[in-house]
Amino acid sequence: MIEKGIIEFFASFFLWIMFAGVFIFWIYDGKIKKEEALHALFAGVLAWIIAWIIKSIFPVERPFQLDGKEAFVLFPLTNGAFPSGHAATAFAMAWTIFRHDRKMGAIYLLSAFAVGISRVLANVHYPIDIIAGGLLGIGISHLVQKIHLRKLFRK
Repeated sequence: MIEKGIIEFFASFFLWIMFAGVFIFWIYDGKIKKEEALHALFAGVLAWIIAWIIKSIFPVERPFQLDGKEAFVLFPLTNGAFPSGHAATAFAMAWTIFRHDRKMGAIYLLSAFAVGISRVLANVHYPIDIIAGGLLGIGISHLVQKIHLRKLFRK
């Protein structure tokens, strides 16, 4: 079995490491990298917000609330399980990066899978929550790509 500390790390902190990586892209020189970072950050935040809205409208109890077992996360959970906001955010960022840069995107997709799997192992989500969150994130990534954010800032 995977150690509790590793599960907690991936379930609680790894998403923030993914965000930090996107900020490194922002600092990294090159127009495509900055556009990639802007799209990834916007898609990630939008995915989180939409997942939160869905959870607020249709609250679903989390596994630890039903099975009485411990949740392996460091922060208290106050909203529903479906869909996973962590998965939505991670996959929105990962898919956006993948569309710009296949090599770095593959690393981000593996990271998004790690976040999703850890949330199930941490007893805070069901697999369907992760699948729905991942699909939501990928859909939002496509939407952000279609909008193409720099068009919003033109006169």
